[in-house]
Amino acid sequence: MYEAEARKGLADAKRLVVKVGTSSLTHSTGKLNLAQLERLVRALADLANQGRQVVLVTSGAIGAGMGRLGFNKKPKTIPEKQAAAAVGQGLLMHMYEKLFSEYGYAVGQVLLTRDDMNNRGRFLNARNALLTLLQYRVIPVVNENDTVAIEEMRVGDNDTLSALVAGLVDADLLVLLSDIDGLYNGDPRTDETARIIPLVREINPEIEGLAGGAGSALGTGGMGTKIAAAKIAMNSGIPMVIANGKRADILAGLLAGEALGTLFVPKETRLHTKERWIAFGSPVQGEIRVDQGAFKAIRLTGKSLLPIGITGVEGNFEPGNVVSIKAPDGTEIARGMVNYSGEEIRRIKGRKTAEIAAVLGYKDYDEVIHRDNLVVSQN
Repeated sequence: MYEAEARKGLADAKRLVVKVGTSSLTHSTGKLNLAQLERLVRALADLANQGRQVVLVTSGAIGAGMGRLGFNKKPKTIPEKQAAAAVGQGLLMHMYEKLFSEYGYAVGQVLLTRDDMNNRGRFLNARNALLTLLQYRVIPVVNENDTVAIEEMRVGDNDTLSALVAGLVDADLLVLLSDIDGLYNGDPRTDETARIIPLVREINPEIEGLAGGAGSALGTGGMGTKIAAAKIAMNSGIPMVIANGKRADILAGLLAGEALGTLFVPKETRLHTKERWIAFGSPVQGEIRVDQGAFKAIRLTGKSLLPIGITGVEGNFEPGNVVSIKAPDGTEIARGMVNYSGEEIRRIKGRKTAEIAAVLGYKDYDEVIHRDNLVVSQN
């Protein structure tokens, strides 16, 4: 009964982020699967015709570039990947522009890197650009900027990217279209008794243990990256579905409440845009250890973090950076944006607020982290 109600609610989704994997867009040769592309575009255009807003997160740039460059296997070096992406991204966008225009829709290319998520200003710029495109009934086509991204700048996979984008635009639903029907309780390639798990309400160690390795030879994602994406989506208050992108009318079926794929049910509390950025968009720059009193104040009553409750500080971070807040036993209880640097916090830790000015020679804030800049961990 719960599953039926949860799936029925998907029909109300007004803003969707749909991610399609490399295996769903290309043949084993690396060249684009034009028939599959046409089916995908037609389905997304039909959703737009219903008055829904659609953001497409697409893989396939490197795979498409491989075919044009004559590579017979996925490149391993960053320069080769960047070259394939540079060629393939143009091919991919040309096809999307051509196919969507047949249904009366314009597309807008949006290339992102991890830096665009890490930096608060660029995060907001990306959000505003995407929301403006949707306002003008343009289909944003999002991909990671593989041509210029180096390892430390990369999100790493489009499953995670799609979950971040879903939070970026306040999506009502995230759909990951892959070459598998959903999350199984075993490996269907080797276990004939493996069955799809239709509904997931919590990402626990058992669910994480079902994640295998990487996906196809052309892609970067596997079930592990999809579980990671589900964590972000669920904690952001956004339902997510893993489904088979090669199945005809898969999106229409999902929105009609059909029992397709695996549905990950979100947390009831939906994080605000800034909270999502703190929790998932920005890298953790350091760590603050707190005592039992501060632990209870943050975890149970939603209070700000004051210096008196801090017992330890690790890392060299600056005001405005995001840090991890750890309980006395070392478990993460929250993340937050600090008002003081790591060195300043080391000097005032364990002190009363009234003592900050005497210790530092100034006092910009009473709180080390204000409650408005704190996101308590959901687990």
